[in-house]
Amino acid sequence: MSVIEDIKQLVGNSRLFVDPRKLENRIGGEKRKRRKNTVKIGQGGTLDPLADGVLGNFYIVLHVDTLVIHRGLVVGVGKGTKRLSDFLDCVKEYRTTALLGCETDSYDCHGSRVRDAPWRHVTKGAVEAILDKFRGEIYQTPPIFSALKMDGKPLYEYARQGIPLPRPIERRMVTVHSLDLVDWKGSHHNFRWPEKEFTSDQKTALETALKSDETDPAIQDKPDEQTEEVPTAFVLSMRVSGGTYVRSIVHDLGRALGSAAHVVTLTRSRQGKFTLDPGDGKDKSCVPWDVFEKALEDEGEGDEDGWRAWEKEVLDRLEIVDAQKQ
Repeated sequence: MSVIEDIKQLVGNSRLFVDPRKLENRIGGEKRKRRKNTVKIGQGGTLDPLADGVLGNFYIVLHVDTLVIHRGLVVGVGKGTKRLSDFLDCVKEYRTTALLGCETDSYDCHGSRVRDAPWRHVTKGAVEAILDKFRGEIYQTPPIFSALKMDGKPLYEYARQGIPLPRPIERRMVTVHSLDLVDWKGSHHNFRWPEKEFTSDQKTALETALKSDETDPAIQDKPDEQTEEVPTAFVLSMRVSGGTYVRSIVHDLGRALGSAAHVVTLTRSRQGKFTLDPGDGKDKSCVPWDVFEKALEDEGEGDEDGWRAWEKEVLDRLEIVDAQKQ
């Protein structure tokens, strides 16, 4: 993954993560040369590709260095690779825009159209009335087009190859602490369905894979009459437990409304105590990704204590955790 490789360039040459005695010394006024990175780094968790917002934060853990960074990837540094799971289970907040009338294989706008459905009958009141069914402790079925594995094979391979699933996809219980409709865009927006569509062969392969998972896996298009009218979109705000699939909430909501829906925008506004809008002393702000992009181009000179700009940004926001007390 390119993000991990990019971070290695910075982390592997920073005394925040590497014993200063092991780092190469600067020679004269020349910047030290980068040497082959020897710091162990691993990822633990992902976020949807279209997401923005709170996509990363830093932890320095005594005896266990852990770094959380970019696109929701929790990145363990050194011994932190063994403790990644400790930093993934937390409450998260999102804002997401749903577009009605179309389902995609990925449940978002980056996928291909799988099914079209009527959408004009869906009103703001109908959406607000049905949200309560998705609040509290609910069960979710992960998308078949995901990297989750069943008997050693990613689910998306079953779908693409038309191989029946050995058993139904295991549902997961998650907690939706809050779920609200915060903006009804109607047709006043620039979002559109993906142009790429599933072929008949792809639909057949997907139906075959889902035969053991759904009572009626048949993919049936029931589109509204063709017009130039723009499908309805609306924005949801939610506070959920770790492991919740926001895409699945939107997908399932669309079906519950007698339509179809997929995600077109996704912003994480909070991950644990890290938030876009810190409200009190317990909240922490995030290190913008462009801080690291600039450092990758030119780390610059250190201050009087030797800290470079990106390291100071991290120091201002890091959290110290004693691993021996975990």
